[in-house]
Amino acid sequence: MANVDFQRTVSTPSHHYSFERSGKFFARFHVDLTLLMLLTLLAVTGLLILFSGSGQEIGMVKRQAIHFGIGLLLMIGAAQITPRQYQFLAPWGYIVGVILLAGVLFFGVGAKGAQRWLELPGLPRFQPSELVKLTLPLTVAWFMSKHSVPPRFSNLLKALIIIFIPTLLILKQPDLGTSILISASGILVLFFAGVSWTLITSMITLLAACAPAMWFFVMHDYQKQRVLTFLNPESDPLGSGWNIIQSKTAIGSGGVHGKGYLMGSQSHLEFLPESHTDFIIAVLAEETGLLGVCMLLILYTLIIMRCLYMAANCSTLFGRLLSGSIAITFFIYVFVNIGMVSGILPIVGVPLPMISYGGTSVVSLFLAFGILMSMYTHREN
Repeated sequence: MANVDFQRTVSTPSHHYSFERSGKFFARFHVDLTLLMLLTLLAVTGLLILFSGSGQEIGMVKRQAIHFGIGLLLMIGAAQITPRQYQFLAPWGYIVGVILLAGVLFFGVGAKGAQRWLELPGLPRFQPSELVKLTLPLTVAWFMSKHSVPPRFSNLLKALIIIFIPTLLILKQPDLGTSILISASGILVLFFAGVSWTLITSMITLLAACAPAMWFFVMHDYQKQRVLTFLNPESDPLGSGWNIIQSKTAIGSGGVHGKGYLMGSQSHLEFLPESHTDFIIAVLAEETGLLGVCMLLILYTLIIMRCLYMAANCSTLFGRLLSGSIAITFFIYVFVNIGMVSGILPIVGVPLPMISYGGTSVVSLFLAFGILMSMYTHREN
């Protein structure tokens, strides 16, 4: 009998027992340990890449680390709020977000030809559109959970109006890329609510039919130039085509194994533009090659798979709609950034999540993951 007990003791791995205890500890605070570990690994990876992409500027890395710390604390705080409380706060958050976006048009701070930031007394400069990235899907999920699904046509129109208002305000900044991505986060909620494929196809056809009108009456000259550059970057290699040409050169020069960490010539000799923000994955590709990029993509895939698993196991319709939107929106941001840097999509100024430098975007991402954790860990009937 003693031998049997001894064998049972030996056959139980101590690290498995420790991980299980850690998971229960974090579960008390409504934090998913698996997602937390994956996000921490992604954050550390981002700091290492940023150190190289910023030209080894340690001050920028420290500021980004502070952003990660603040975001982590806010994520834990967001996870403590119950889904019912989020449902109550959703419409009010939406109203505040719309007011702030309207404020940008009148009192906003401009940079690089765009007016997207606000400076309020006692607060650092911030982008209200980052707040709307959270409040818009929250509000659409709240609205859809109050009605039957699949949604009726009248409710679908109301939801589209909710999506259209902040999208139009962001489009006026102008910020076409963010407006498209934010509207996508709301439309994804409608998709998960069970909108028919016939209606989805009709909407896509309508958008395609409106494309010529958008080209002549909505898009600015610099946005048109981005599309033309995407189609033929070699037409202006020293002007509008410079960014994408240098990015593709950096990616291609890395080969399979890369040139080595901190050894990238395109970024360190300042050929590569915005190497610490929008084009930071080109730095990774040049220094670590295809293998390094694949490792990052695997990490992103694990995070997205974990988020989808959590979304599928939420106990409420509101939680499933919102969590599914957060997970797929995260995927879209990754896809769009890598697509534009590699030349398969037009350049729209979308940062690579958790890798590109930026405080507001990092904090908003952590808040989104905190909301997702709340939806998954709080069990409500």
